[in-house]
Amino acid sequence: MLEVTNLTASYGAIQILWNVSLRVAQGEIVSLLGANGAGKTTTIRALAGEIATSGGIVKFRDQDITSLPAYKTVETGLVEIPEGRQIWGGLSIEDNLDLGAYSRRARPDRHRSKEWVYSLFPVLAQRRKTSARDLSGGQQQMLAIGRALMAKPLLLMLDEPSLGLAPQIVEELFAILVRINDENISILLVEQNVEFALRIADRAYVLEHGRMTQEGPAEELRKSDDIRAAFLGL
Repeated sequence: MLEVTNLTASYGAIQILWNVSLRVAQGEIVSLLGANGAGKTTTIRALAGEIATSGGIVKFRDQDITSLPAYKTVETGLVEIPEGRQIWGGLSIEDNLDLGAYSRRARPDRHRSKEWVYSLFPVLAQRRKTSARDLSGGQQQMLAIGRALMAKPLLLMLDEPSLGLAPQIVEELFAILVRINDENISILLVEQNVEFALRIADRAYVLEHGRMTQEGPAEELRKSDDIRAAFLGL
């Protein structure tokens, strides 16, 4: 479904990614692991069309999307949930969700999509007229996921969805991600909570200083001494 080959990207004169290659198959959950500053967010932003790449190829469903801007990338079904949620605080939950369905492919199904989001997150349904700024951190993350689902993603990319959330809320969010994946929506997950990320993933990649250094089945990486020492504190 997603094939990334030798991707390079820079911020100005500073190169961040060197020949990054990864793939996500239909129906998979793939985790991208790495320390702070490893280039994980840059990778997600490059795939989403938010920043220009300086080399490599990104193919989604056999279409070359390397140079597509973000709004056109969403139209293909590749949808990002950025770090920090970036919801519209002055708008209601319902308005945030409606704006998530702005793309042409999503607009016709927006009512059905919204009902699905409300079934996944009943608290959003109960508070649908509430301003997004008045939600808790966990509820805002639910809203960010719901808004992305309104775009009818075929592949959902999440950047640090558990950041700043209480452990119980993290458990709930990861259970929701599994339910979303059960609907045949593939997931590329950047997550500092490596234990959770590897628990739900099929495969994983490790990014260090802008270069891929490891990849494999999530369960194998979870048992790796290197991964346990670097990320799990074991």
